[in-house]
Amino acid sequence: MLMITRIVSGGQTGVDRGALDAAIEAGLEHGGWCPRGRHAEDGAIPQRYRLAETPSPRYEVRTEWNVRDSDGTLVLASGPVSGGTKLTVECARKYARPCMIVDLRENADAEAVAEWIGENGIEVLNVAGPRASDAPGIGEMARRFVLEVTARDTSRTPASS
Repeated sequence: MLMITRIVSGGQTGVDRGALDAAIEAGLEHGGWCPRGRHAEDGAIPQRYRLAETPSPRYEVRTEWNVRDSDGTLVLASGPVSGGTKLTVECARKYARPCMIVDLRENADAEAVAEWIGENGIEVLNVAGPRASDAPGIGEMARRFVLEVTARDTSRTPASS
């Protein structure tokens, strides 16, 4: 059974914000770590995202802390994993956290992801992937996909709007 209680991400454009938007839309708790100063490629991360700042302005610190403080990481990609997304996968190995990589350009299977979450007992899910400038349109693709995954949770009802 799917058991997500919280979605965390770093607040960068692209997958990070798509995942946070999906959490808000699904009525799930959301949060995570972001760089000091709430830095992202488009300026300051909007305050509507409940993110805590690391003591460092470096993206690598927030990436590692989000992996460390979650039960598992879902990487939503658009092609081969590289850069900060690759670092996320390496951090998951370092902290022995389950990590699943899904290419949203392929036949992304929300049911398979929901099963993986349930099998691994993941309550706090870190969602990561490329920024918008590296994969245009990925934020909206991520938002829709995370909503598909959370819709498979029959243990809770979505918040009313």
